[in-house]
Amino acid sequence: MVAFALAFIMAACNSAEASDLPSAGTGPSGADQPRVKVGVLMPTKNLQRWNQDGDNMKMLLEAAGYEVDLMYSGNNEIPLQVTQIEDMISGGCKILVIAAIDGNQLSSPLRQAKDAGIPVIAYDRLIMNSDAVSYYATFDNFKVGEFQGQFIVDQLGFERRDGPLYIETYSDDPDITITVERRDTAFNIEFFTGDPGDNNINFFFGGAMSKLRPYIDSGDLIVPSGQTSISQCAIEQWNSEKSQARMENLILAQGYGPNGRQLDAVLSSNDSVAQGIAAALIDAGYTKDDFPILTGQDCDVASMKNMFRGYQQMSIFKDTRTLAARVVTMVDAILKGIEPEINDTETYNNGTGVIPAYLCDPVVCTPDNYKALLIDSGYYTEDLIQP
Repeated sequence: MVAFALAFIMAACNSAEASDLPSAGTGPSGADQPRVKVGVLMPTKNLQRWNQDGDNMKMLLEAAGYEVDLMYSGNNEIPLQVTQIEDMISGGCKILVIAAIDGNQLSSPLRQAKDAGIPVIAYDRLIMNSDAVSYYATFDNFKVGEFQGQFIVDQLGFERRDGPLYIETYSDDPDITITVERRDTAFNIEFFTGDPGDNNINFFFGGAMSKLRPYIDSGDLIVPSGQTSISQCAIEQWNSEKSQARMENLILAQGYGPNGRQLDAVLSSNDSVAQGIAAALIDAGYTKDDFPILTGQDCDVASMKNMFRGYQQMSIFKDTRTLAARVVTMVDAILKGIEPEINDTETYNNGTGVIPAYLCDPVVCTPDNYKALLIDSGYYTEDLIQP
């Protein structure tokens, strides 16, 4: 089992040299001493993504010779996560790896960690306003947004962006009349991002807008709702039901529909949000033949099924095995008193200073390349993701 797990680490951590990775039994406690305990906190078990992260982390850390205390915080329950951190501190954990529910709510328990001399690695989501955070491990989240924005640009094409402006008026509902001024070749788009307590949304949204904003400014892309700020587009806790409700409100207010106002694209920062958007669009009568371009992130099973049905066109693959393996190397180095490898010392300021980070690379996943990314790599089996 240990040999298998170590082979798994080597295969997963594409960005790390084999010599950098810990081997079984190399935890700093030594073979004849109690194993060093590592605390790992994930936000929830209700999303596939975090189950995979937690399982991968536990397996790889145990293979490297550590005892692992893995906890999930119910259904994104912030008070529970605070209590879990305090329990891990008092329970003898020598280092904490934390995927925060809300990166702004952990200052108090992390002050206890710092006072106890316990290093903290922020996992995937940056923990804000705490000088207890030692390192940050994540994917290049600005690049995630760039990939999503560029995908929309590429799919729409913008070949005929010099068309004249005209007035578009229609009324599917006798009580509602929609009038809009637009180019005859412009495209309509709406924006969705994630939880306002997750610092990552600033990078996802910023990266996407770096690609889309020039077309909004030129009139080639129109946002009929006018909702283009992060606060207007945020979806609390990345919740599918809440994104579905917001999309339903946009459909009603803007008259979107196969026989109503044209909706060409919806930027969604992740898959759970995209699933709610897709449900609302399907309920409004859209089919695979006229479905708006819809982005996502995480390659969730449900979104992969939607992709094959024509209800989502892409997702961003963030191989959680790679991130987990990278964190294992960081934990091992820190507990041995060695500076862990990092590749970003400028980007991630949590309000107390720049946090040294390691950024893994995301990849665009579509029906054209999913097999090499997801199936051949062993991330999923074909039967799991086919509708």
